This record gives sequence, structure tokens and C-alpha cells, in this order.
Amino acid sequence: MSNARERLVDALYGAGWSTVKKLPEPVAVRLGHTIADLAWKRRGKSVLRLESNLARVVPDASPERLKQLSKAGMRSYLRYWMESFRLPSWSADRVRNGFDIDDAHLLTDGLASDKGVILALPHLGNWDLAGAWVTTKLETPFTTVAERLKPETLYDRFVAYRESLGMEVLPHEGGSAFGTLARRLRAGGLVCLVADRDLSESGVEVKFFGDTARMPAGPAILAQQTGALLLPVTLWYDESPVMRGRIHAPIEVPETGTRAEKTSVMTQALADAFATGIADHPEDWHMLQRLWLADLEERRP
Repeated sequence: MSNARERLVDALYGAGWSTVKKLPEPVAVRLGHTIADLAWKRRGKSVLRLESNLARVVPDASPERLKQLSKAGMRSYLRYWMESFRLPSWSADRVRNGFDIDDAHLLTDGLASDKGVILALPHLGNWDLAGAWVTTKLETPFTTVAERLKPETLYDRFVAYRESLGMEVLPHEGGSAFGTLARRLRAGGLVCLVADRDLSESGVEVKFFGDTARMPAGPAILAQQTGALLLPVTLWYDESPVMRGRIHAPIEVPETGTRAEKTSVMTQALADAFATGIADHPEDWHMLQRLWLADLEERRP
């Protein structure tokens, strides 16, 4: 059953990349809304988890308001997928004009310094579109990591898709990824990491919307070891076809403390920047998994 399910999932993603990108854009948008609304009405585990997560982000929201947010959240999530399926067929002009970001000078100035730059993002908006904008508009390649998915063919699809957008993709598992990221940064390169959910269970505990969560230590450690600039980025959608974004102020390395203490301070600063963007645009935070330690402990027994 597991193998059959994996083959089905792989086939569905394959159909998305081969079929959705050929649809007229208005049709693709309507299809995304239809799928999102159907999933939301079913009230499955992912939708309920999204709603539970949003309840922490907007603690004073009424049950009706939470349902509205989760419905908008599913539409935003399907917009991400529809855009991602279609991105490889977008023209360079469409990519350049499909994203508008505030304070882009923080990134361009950092790249000009040749010290290396780390962009750290939460699961907000469409991080693949932001990456394609970097490789197209700024003509700057970058390196990222990807979680290994099952089946392996699905993982290969994601790697090929992101490489087609100009990214260098490393597998999340294995010790070699960190060393490669550090070398890219020491050479003055750019590294982009989605960093609001720890996949290793050895991340840093942070306060996030009033409770304890765990986020990856990698961005902070890389900044300490390489001297690279660490910049938080948040993304969101509005009613237009253009995605919006903001580069936040750099996360500085503390002057005193052990490496673990510095990492804790820097990761908390990242979490605070992420929280600012998520609180402003909660419907665009695509967190359909457990995140807070209390929720993870609840599942463990």
C-alpha cells in the first residue's frame, strides 16, 4: 500500500508539472481555488493542523475567523503550487515582474561585499518564485537544500524543477551539505534556506508566538563560521498577480558568548523577524505540519 501510494503521489505531481503549466492562467487560477476549497471543506488533518497553527498566530480570532483564515490559507497554498507547476514555462520578463521586494539593497549590497549572504525564509508565499527572481532579475545563482522525499522519483522531480530555475540543490540529509554551503559563502556566494521548521530534531528552541518551537541552527552557525551576512526574508500575496516581499535588517553575530549561546540569540532574532511577517499575513503561512514542541509532544505517545 505504501509503494502504491508513493507511485500515485509521484504521478499526480508529474501530471501537475506537465499539464497545469499548459493551462491558460485564468483556468489555472480557478482550478487552484476549486481544489483548495474542496480540501478545506473536507476538514482533513492538514486543514485542521493549519487552523490550529493559525490559532497561535491570531490568538484572539473567533472560530469563524479561524475558518476564514484557513480557507484563505488553503487558497494561498494552492496558488503556490499552481505557480510552481507553471514557473518553468514563465518567460524571463514574467519572472522579473512577478515579484516585488522591499529593501532589496540589503541583498545587493551584501553580494557586492563578497562576504557571502544567507537568506533565511519561513514557509510564506512562494519561495521558489523568489528564488527564480534572484537568478533571473539579479542574475545571481544560489545554493539551497531540499528535504528528501519519498518516492525517490518525486525528490528527483523537485531537484530537477529547482535546478531548472537556476538553483543548486543539495540533499538535506548528510553532513556534506553544510560543508558545501560554507564553501559557497566563503567564495562570496548566496545561500537560501527555508528555516522556520527544524527537520533534524537538533535545532534551537525559540519563543514563537508565545510558545516554544524549534528552528534550525544552520543559518546562524553558517553566519558565524563564514562571516556571511544573515538576512531574514518574508513574502506574501495581495490581490494582484505580483508576489510581495521584504528583506529585514541583518542578524548580527553577538560579540560575546559561546557558539551555542550566539546561535540561540541569532535564531531567536530570526524567529522574531519571521513572526513579524507571519502576523502581518497569516493566510500566506503554509505551515500544515506540527511545529510547536507542545504539539510534537502531544503526538509522540
